[in-house]
Amino acid sequence: MKRLITLIICLLILHIVKAAPHFVAPSLSLTFQTGNSLTTPDTIILPIVNQPVPLTNQSNVFKRRLDSLKKDVPLDYNEYVQSYIDIYAHNRDEMGRVLGLTKYYFPIYEKAFKDAGIPDEIKYLSIVESKLDPYAVSRVGATGPWQFMFTTAKLYGLNMDDYVDERRDPIQASYAAAAYLKDAYQEFGDWLLAIASYNCGKSNVEHAIEKAGGANDFWSIRQYLPVETRGYVPAFIAVDYLMNCYSKHNIIPQACEFSLKTDTVLVNKYVSLTAVAQVLNMEVKELAILNPSYKLRIINGTTTTPRRLVVPQIDKEKFAALYEVLNSSNVVATAPQATYAPYHESKPEPAPLYHKVRRGETLGDIADTYGVELQDLKAWNHLHGNKAVVGERLKLSETAGETEDKPLAKHNHNYITYKVKRGDTLSGIASRFEGASVEKIRSVNGLKKDALQPGMTIKISKG
Repeated sequence: MKRLITLIICLLILHIVKAAPHFVAPSLSLTFQTGNSLTTPDTIILPIVNQPVPLTNQSNVFKRRLDSLKKDVPLDYNEYVQSYIDIYAHNRDEMGRVLGLTKYYFPIYEKAFKDAGIPDEIKYLSIVESKLDPYAVSRVGATGPWQFMFTTAKLYGLNMDDYVDERRDPIQASYAAAAYLKDAYQEFGDWLLAIASYNCGKSNVEHAIEKAGGANDFWSIRQYLPVETRGYVPAFIAVDYLMNCYSKHNIIPQACEFSLKTDTVLVNKYVSLTAVAQVLNMEVKELAILNPSYKLRIINGTTTTPRRLVVPQIDKEKFAALYEVLNSSNVVATAPQATYAPYHESKPEPAPLYHKVRRGETLGDIADTYGVELQDLKAWNHLHGNKAVVGERLKLSETAGETEDKPLAKHNHNYITYKVKRGDTLSGIASRFEGASVEKIRSVNGLKKDALQPGMTIKISKG
């Protein structure tokens, strides 16, 4: 009798396990608000689907809807896409809030993408990245609505300093995202692969293509991509679907929490957002969301470099008060004071370029020791997690290692020649030479695509 009861219990457990969807630890940057906290309070991270829920008889309905939405980007339908549709559709309130935000942010994205020749529908990628939150910061330091890492942001022309982080500016960041995606598409010739590279980097996509025997579509190389990226593209397709078919899932767009109609003023002085908010009789929090790139809530404009101030549309009589506060600002620009070593002081030793990880050290400890940002340390060494591997040799600056590559770069009067190594990308090479850019390298070498072969020699123009 005991054996019979044990057998029945085992069969019941096996049935429950088979019926439940299987997820691995979450990795994507998109978060949903929920009362059941799994990570930080009120936050749950979208999971990566490894074994998706099988398709049902209703699957043809979803496929037909996706087919009707296809434009330039393939919107393939399968069990992975369906699993993400289910996840997003379950979070109706959060998706309703995002739909409200699209009324402000999407016109900005659409203009940037149109100017760059990027398919309009890729604007939905920002929802996967950040939920359209300009203040979003990922666990590895990616920042802003398009989640740029520091090094990549610099490469694509975004400025970060004590006052400004242009990764948080929806206009500047959108143009940078469009430029990256355009570069990636010219290299891979496929929009889903370009989107995948936005998550894991071009080199990871290149390596996955090699492992797949040269296959050049996402679903063929998916198994060779990082786990997070395997779910990233299906999540994008699911978001595209729900942003267009939300009414089919009882998702109600919520009102945007800030003004949709705005005016832009160029400011040539240092002005605090608090002073501007007071004269406009509005909350500084609302003004800050319209101007998220100002880290200290201070507009650091000058006569040579005026800065953009976005304000809600106001009555004409308020403009006089606004211009008065902009012209009479008493905010004083502060800059680091230069210090000079005494004449007889010994010359300090040069800072080390590398660090070998010792037992018990964390990446945070190493960053603190050498006075560098943790997110930069990760970017320089292509690290995605927080673990430091004992014995690993870590770069301590963006330029570390360039001296080791000098034998591969030969100089000429007008250009430098560089021998391509395995894993190199045009954007990576451009970032290592002052004044170089992906466009310049393509032009000098007559490259129509970004396909690079190890051992080939390319020219890099000076300046």
